[in-house]
Amino acid sequence: MKFDDIYQYFHSPPPHYLNKEVAVCYILAMLLERESYGTHLIEQLANGYPAYRLSDTVLYSALKFLEQEGTIMGYWQKVPGRGRPRRMYYVSEAAQSQATELARLWYDYAQDAIASTSQAM
Repeated sequence: MKFDDIYQYFHSPPPHYLNKEVAVCYILAMLLERESYGTHLIEQLANGYPAYRLSDTVLYSALKFLEQEGTIMGYWQKVPGRGRPRRMYYVSEAAQSQATELARLWYDYAQDAIASTSQAM
């Protein structure tokens, strides 16, 4: 290790992996905008919030939880040129209000992280 490594770490820190609780809020925020599928949710996070990452394990655990609770619904969609159908998710009509509340927690969480990062610089 060198001092340059330390400076580099703070100027360009590694991404922070979301836990299941935060992932649930993130997923709902994205699904309120439009229906989506797992891989796309991971890509959206990396592109829209580069300081964060979401593992497949946490993502699918959060999706399973949300589906079991009736907060989101899923269906299989056949994609031309792709052998396997894709599982698409959307927020159920009955859960819109709760999903909006939880999505707000994600936006606050992400905004706080952005603010604290810019204050540290």
